[in-house]
Amino acid sequence: MNRLVQGDVGCGKTVVALVASLMAVENGYQACIMAPTEILAEQHYKNVSALALPLGVTVRPLTGRMKKKEKEVLLGEIGSGAIQIVIGTHAVIEQDVKFKRLGLAVIDEQHRFGVMQRSTLTSKGYEPDVLVMTATPIPRTLALTVYGDLDVSVIDEMPPGRTPIITKLYFENKRQDAYQFIESELTKGRQVYVVYPLVEETEKSDLKAATEMASHLQQDIFPRWRVGLLHGRMKGEEKSSVMKSFTSGEIHMLISTTVIEVGVDVANATVMVIEHAERFGLAQLHQLRGRVGRGAHQSFCILMGPRMFAEETRERLNAFCRTNDGFKIAEEDLRLRGPGEFFGTRQSGLPDLRAANIIRDADLLEKARAEAFDLVEQDPQLETYPVLREHVKRKWQGRLGLISVG
Repeated sequence: MNRLVQGDVGCGKTVVALVASLMAVENGYQACIMAPTEILAEQHYKNVSALALPLGVTVRPLTGRMKKKEKEVLLGEIGSGAIQIVIGTHAVIEQDVKFKRLGLAVIDEQHRFGVMQRSTLTSKGYEPDVLVMTATPIPRTLALTVYGDLDVSVIDEMPPGRTPIITKLYFENKRQDAYQFIESELTKGRQVYVVYPLVEETEKSDLKAATEMASHLQQDIFPRWRVGLLHGRMKGEEKSSVMKSFTSGEIHMLISTTVIEVGVDVANATVMVIEHAERFGLAQLHQLRGRVGRGAHQSFCILMGPRMFAEETRERLNAFCRTNDGFKIAEEDLRLRGPGEFFGTRQSGLPDLRAANIIRDADLLEKARAEAFDLVEQDPQLETYPVLREHVKRKWQGRLGLISVG
């Protein structure tokens, strides 16, 4: 298996990873799940171990913050095969991590890892099956070109009982209305996220910074509730401590930068407020909105924007308010921003197509991909196509071994 599973936030990808891991374990192999952040790795460990331990399957976390002695014991157990499922961050691809019999490598939020990192993980077993997962809904045409070597599966339904998140756009003159609504949710015992694009105010920027707004909201607006702050410049232990306080309900309102975009799961949080929503791409807005709506209560996403902004921006945000379907949003984001900006930053490896247009020529791209697969199947060494063979060697020299990693 060399497969990409993509599905919206909260659709059940972790359960798919667990079932695949259990199949590997039942057949005498080990499985490894690699996540991009400690917050996400801890969450996967909590969810997977709760389901796997009653079955007698040993699951252990492996992160960079472990104490030396604790890590040595753990590495010994991984090497002996005593631990059947390992869940961790980049720590799982360190040189001293050796598996007895790795049969399945699961890579979560895979676009956050480089090709070399993915290659290192798969090299820890003998040709292990590879399952890569992403909650960033990738339009089909983009998936075919970026992940051309992977089979693509889509989970396009949500678990039963999930109520769609209600999304509303508020302008600056309605800020007090938004605050009153937030107060009413807090009074019901719910929790709230407030996300800002920047960490600190800069001279050239008119953005409200997370640090300044955290103290303003705590002192002036919500004095009876406990407000916490989370941002990318904090140390790992500080981040963990704040997240634990929010998860346990000690913190009622979490002011954050986009560090919470991926993988944070607090069922009691029902309101996501996004300040300066016009500064985010649709895919990122969708990821942020997916942090709520994870429990039984109705959830809300509030987009805050200035009174005046471009008609195109207003239309984009209104389109976002109308649908919770990540794939529709992804197609719209691709149409508006182009493939290079789709993941928020221009990544190396994203297709720079000289002649084709990734949206207009979707059918042609699909046919070209099918032809390429047929050609390689019939003539893997390209013996009958010497010119093409030379071109491939010249363009990909030294990197041909990475092609199978995707």
